[in-house]
Amino acid sequence: MQLTDPKGRMHQIVLQPGAAFHTHRGALGHDDLIGAPEGSVVTATSGTQYVALRPLLADFTLAMKRGATIVYPKDAAQILAYADIFPGARVLEAGAGSGALSCWLLRATGPDGALVSFEARAEFAEIARANVRKYFGEVPPWWRLVTGELSAAVALESAGVTDGGATATATADEPPSAGGWFDRVILDMVDPWENVAGAALALIPGGLICCYVATTTQLSRIVEELRGHGSFNEPAAWETLYRGWHVDGLAVRPDHRMIGHTGFLVTARRLADGVTPPPRRRRPAKGAHPEDDAAPTAE
Repeated sequence: MQLTDPKGRMHQIVLQPGAAFHTHRGALGHDDLIGAPEGSVVTATSGTQYVALRPLLADFTLAMKRGATIVYPKDAAQILAYADIFPGARVLEAGAGSGALSCWLLRATGPDGALVSFEARAEFAEIARANVRKYFGEVPPWWRLVTGELSAAVALESAGVTDGGATATATADEPPSAGGWFDRVILDMVDPWENVAGAALALIPGGLICCYVATTTQLSRIVEELRGHGSFNEPAAWETLYRGWHVDGLAVRPDHRMIGHTGFLVTARRLADGVTPPPRRRRPAKGAHPEDDAAPTAE
């Protein structure tokens, strides 16, 4: 349950009979909340009123225990929309981090889909598993969490796809298409360019790769790797800035604080096997590729 005070501060608690929630504004008994409908207003011993609601997934991810940095809700929303995550989608994710994006992906794909998540660090994998279990109440059966470095072969095996092309997964009965089995690959890691080739193997033709990176140098490198690999169409890259607004009668203005840069997103579609991407129509700016400007002169 999530309790919100008059100043908008939120507190998430797990209700237990006979327990109490204590703050500097007094105590509030859990029994006052158990059985009450969502949207109830409860009063602490100090007289402070709290609105009681189940936390949204955005609230849950911001408050969850963290190992690695989470994917913020504004970026998770962009991934769900622009990576076109749909019910029944077969998604490969690396890395799982604290499990924030995994929760969004699991809810979006649903029981008819499949999510295989890789996390290189065992301690982060355990945090991710605990957070997913806490949100869903159990570990969803359509989720496979693999501790280790990303591997297309291990991902396909974890999804129940054999070398012969048959599937043994209970959540997706279709045989893999030529060129892969996953509909989407989401890479949230320091060096996603090292896994572009593996992503190309894992994706079906028409599938989509989405990379989440923090710096401009990472952004440049992953875009150029996708362009140079030859299995993807022209990548798209962007970031999202989130600014709230203060609205009180005629006093309408932007908030003084905003969620600025958290990361860049890059998406590209997998082309059919044997297809060569068409040449880019836009000429690069002069100096963008200094190694191509002129051949080195002899000393």
